[in-house]
Amino acid sequence: MNHLPNDTLAQELLRQIDLLKKEREAVILAHNYQPPEIQDLADYTGDSLELSRIAAKTPAKVIVFCGVRFMGETAAILSPDKTVLLPVLEAGCTLAEYATADQLRAMKKKHPDAVVVTYVNSSAEVKAETDICCTSANAVQIVQSVDRHRPIIFVPDYNLGHYAAKVTGRELILWDGCCPTHALLSTFAVAAARKKWPGAQVIMHPECKPETLELADFVGSTSGMLAYAKAQPAGASFIVGTEVGLLHRLQNENPDKVFHVASDYLICPMMKMTTLKDVKVSLEKMQYVVKVDESVRVRAKAAVDAMLQYTGAVAKKS
Repeated sequence: MNHLPNDTLAQELLRQIDLLKKEREAVILAHNYQPPEIQDLADYTGDSLELSRIAAKTPAKVIVFCGVRFMGETAAILSPDKTVLLPVLEAGCTLAEYATADQLRAMKKKHPDAVVVTYVNSSAEVKAETDICCTSANAVQIVQSVDRHRPIIFVPDYNLGHYAAKVTGRELILWDGCCPTHALLSTFAVAAARKKWPGAQVIMHPECKPETLELADFVGSTSGMLAYAKAQPAGASFIVGTEVGLLHRLQNENPDKVFHVASDYLICPMMKMTTLKDVKVSLEKMQYVVKVDESVRVRAKAAVDAMLQYTGAVAKKS
C-alpha cells in the first residue's frame, strides 16, 4: 500500500525531489520508523546499520539519511568520501543521549579490564570509546563472543543489555539508559492487546522492558521481526511491540497477514519529524551535513568494523 500523499503540493514536492536527487547524484535512505510517505519515497528502507552499510556501498555521492542524528553519524563514519545529509537537524535520539564520552571514560576507569560493548544507537564520540559495537539483531552474539574471563560494560540501553545478559547467562555492567518509546510498552498494554486480538502472536523489540519482554512470543530487531512475520503462514495476525512505523513495512511485505500496534503510545516524535518538504530543502540547500571529526571517526569505525568482522566470520562458518 502506497502512502504518498495525493494532493497537488505533495506531488510537486515528489517531482522536485526526484529532479534534485538526480542532479546531486543522491540516494535517499529511510529508517523503518519513518513516516509512511518517507519510507515510500526512499530508495532503501531498513534499520540504521543496514542503511549505513548500503550508504557505504552505493556509488551515490550524496546520502540523504531520513532518520535521527546518530544514524547520519554512522553513515558518515563508514562513508567519509560521501556527503551525508540529515534533513531535520533537531532529529536526535534520547537513548543515544543517555551516554556521553566523558561518562564512558569514567566508567572505563572504574572497570579497567572490561570490554566495552556499545549499541549502535549511540553518538560517534561514544563509539570512539568502544571496543566493539552491536545492533539489536546481534547483541546476544556479540556479548557471547567476549572472553568469559573479562567483564563487559554494555552501553547505553539497559533493556537490550538485560536481554543479552539473560540469553547468554553473562553478568553485564549495564548502563542506565533506555529508549523512552519502547519503555512505554507496559505489561498491562500487552495484556489488553491480547484480549482485544486473541490468537495474535506478540512480537517485540528487545529495547522493551524486561517484564514486558516476558510476554512476547518472539523477540527480535526490526529486521528480525520482518523475517519472522514473513515466515508465518497466510492469515497470521500479530501484535507488534515496537515503534509504529514498522507496521507500514510489515503490512506492505505481508498483505495476507494482519498487524496491530501493541500500544498507541509507541510513537517516536523524533522519527516522525521528517517531511517531504524537509527532504526537498535538504537536497536543494545541501543541508544539514553530518560531520564527524576524523580522530573520532577512525576510532568509532574500528568499533563498528570489529562488529562487522565478527558477524562476517560467523556468516562464513554457517
